[in-house]
Amino acid sequence: MMEPLAYRMRPKSLEEFYGQEDIVSEGKLLYRLIKADKLTSAIFWGPPGCGKTSLARIIANTTKNKFITLNATTSGVSDIKKVVEDTNNIFLNPTGKTILFIDEIHRFNKLQQDALLPHVEKGNIILIGATTENPYFEVNKALISRSTVFKFNRLQASSIIKILRNTIKDKENGLGNYNLDVSNAVLEYLSEISNGDVRYALNTLELAVLSTDMDNKGCIFIDEDVIKNCIMQSKNIYDKSGDSHYDTISAFIKSMRGSDPDATLHYLARMLEAGEDPMFIARRIVIQASEDVGCANNEALLVAVAAMQAVNQIGMPEAKIILAQAAVEVAMSPKSNASYLGINNAIEDIKKGNIGQIPMHIRNAVVSDMEEFGYSVGYKYPHDFENGYVKQQYLPDNLVGKKYYIPKKWEKNYEKRKDY
Repeated sequence: MMEPLAYRMRPKSLEEFYGQEDIVSEGKLLYRLIKADKLTSAIFWGPPGCGKTSLARIIANTTKNKFITLNATTSGVSDIKKVVEDTNNIFLNPTGKTILFIDEIHRFNKLQQDALLPHVEKGNIILIGATTENPYFEVNKALISRSTVFKFNRLQASSIIKILRNTIKDKENGLGNYNLDVSNAVLEYLSEISNGDVRYALNTLELAVLSTDMDNKGCIFIDEDVIKNCIMQSKNIYDKSGDSHYDTISAFIKSMRGSDPDATLHYLARMLEAGEDPMFIARRIVIQASEDVGCANNEALLVAVAAMQAVNQIGMPEAKIILAQAAVEVAMSPKSNASYLGINNAIEDIKKGNIGQIPMHIRNAVVSDMEEFGYSVGYKYPHDFENGYVKQQYLPDNLVGKKYYIPKKWEKNYEKRKDY
């Protein structure tokens, strides 16, 4: 059975490898290590379809060391032990070293990762781990410290177009034996909707070719409509449990904080289309309404809390309207983090032990006899004074004059606190 097009078109040498010029172009560290066959343990970190596995196969084709591939979803400690045994067998492996490529290494548990550690440390196992997740969170810190992390980026559309053109011409592994009519505009469209995933682009192109009939001249005409019919939905770069989850929610939060309603709605749409829990989004909006808007517009918090309650009661799909309203309210509100900074500074003083004694006059005299010891003595009841205010000491002696809440000039509280 013929392998999928994306598998057949994997590059066999560095010269055939497109993209990732920041780390693999001539003169770069990884390029030199592969060419010299001096590779040390490494972690390839990046999104799907950006070339991590392809580069590992190039290494397999060029190295003189034994090369073994494991997939973390189907392998265990016994597989690691077998690799170590074969590595140490001088008859099976004269070099005494093995390059071990582990795809989806983040799926290895702590025990499995620990089993690798002593052999990576000795250098007889050269580990190449590929992961779509942030390795600094998902991979054993000891393994990370003994490896070089290479960050792969999504492929540029220009690189994907080059790969698609080569595929159309390649008669051995690609689609060169078909009489295809595919315009540059179609290839550009396909590369754009692939969002940096060349595997997705190749799979879509293959499906388009195999599902389209020839015309009376034996030509297969692929236009934009054909591509669209092969795509149920444009590839959504979002994994609810993965690294892009945190990237997207971070972008959503920063867009609200930065008062950009368009970007706010864009990232909200990404999350909703990926099936993110609407209550998770609602909670984040409530937090931002207090953290980033605060007393500059107290109504933002009221809107956000009301939205969270409404989302909980109504659910999707209508909840998207409520979330959009609340998110835009936060984005368009004046911003102040004064209360947020104030509580953080106060907590920091508490942690340092900078507490002091509560002034006696604001302590509660539960029984009248306690007044003999100074409890409540001298307390001035604010409502007995004009405008319900009287100046008196509330902070401990050692903190008198300490400023925690420093309102912004545009906050409604600024005029009240001009003494700041």
